[in-house]
Amino acid sequence: MKVEKVKQSRWNKDSWRNTEFGSVFSDHMFVVKYKDGQWQKGEIKPYGTINILPSLHSLHYGQSIFEGMKAYKGPKDETFLFRPDQNAKRFNKSAARMCMPEIPEDLFLEGLYELLKLDEKWIPKEASSALYIRPFMFASSNFIKANPSDEYTFIIITCPVQAYYKGEVHVKVESNFTRAAAGGTGAAKAAGNYGASFYPAKKAQENGFQQLIWTDGNHHQFIEESGTMNIFFRRKNELVTPPLSDSILPGITRDSLIKLAEHHGIPCVQEKIGLESLVLAHKSGNITEAFGAGTAATVASINSITYKEEKLSFEVNDDGFANKLKTELQDIQYGRTEDPFGWRITV
Repeated sequence: MKVEKVKQSRWNKDSWRNTEFGSVFSDHMFVVKYKDGQWQKGEIKPYGTINILPSLHSLHYGQSIFEGMKAYKGPKDETFLFRPDQNAKRFNKSAARMCMPEIPEDLFLEGLYELLKLDEKWIPKEASSALYIRPFMFASSNFIKANPSDEYTFIIITCPVQAYYKGEVHVKVESNFTRAAAGGTGAAKAAGNYGASFYPAKKAQENGFQQLIWTDGNHHQFIEESGTMNIFFRRKNELVTPPLSDSILPGITRDSLIKLAEHHGIPCVQEKIGLESLVLAHKSGNITEAFGAGTAATVASINSITYKEEKLSFEVNDDGFANKLKTELQDIQYGRTEDPFGWRITV
């Protein structure tokens, strides 16, 4: 693999603190191109501009996908990844759905490992921080005929980050706009899914909410996701989460929490959650906790859900399921405890 190092590192231990999430980037990036029906040789080069033409295929037809991962510093200065093989597999499922070439898993992981070794000093050592990793691929042919591209570019960039959500999280149920419909691309991490969600999310933020609860595209009666996260509820002494479908992203954090909960004797039920039944269960005291789960936020407790004119408030307690599972998960990710699942990978 060709490696071109920066002449002068931009790293500064304080330059990324108190900045917008994902706005300060590390020194290098991994780049590999797909051309003539095959993947070319990968290279690591200084983080910088990409030369493109106005006819770039992905600008016109949206063939663009990405992943979200993190690297963590352990107590002995080790560098850890968390289930990176699952990110590679999900990336390729997104690629297949978007009619893009799948990248060999060993090429994906080799480029990632070498990049992390080179930019290791960018990985924060604080317990609440990590190095966010963004692998992405876009169509890089130059034509505007409405066909799939025949050339693609895969890149990995990284950025040190702190907590995604700060303070309380209040959400509202979205009953008009749809994040993803049955038969669509909701189960893929396609760029267009997120772009289409910005408008309703912005309207919610203007009304004092941090995010939305997305509902099914057919009738807006069943809960699917919370913003960019999968969603969980505590119902008495069990966890409940919507079952996966082609309109729900199969979160790696989601899957990890289910396995972690069951490992500790907490049943986790995957079932459709109707809005009316949620309201009734909240009123009766059967549902007492709600939280989102995703790579960026890990686990984010939800303080309230507003549905129509009704506000469902949830107490956030240190002994709640959300805090317990978040602590357990992060202890594995940061190497503070044993990993009974074999999820933690040392770079």
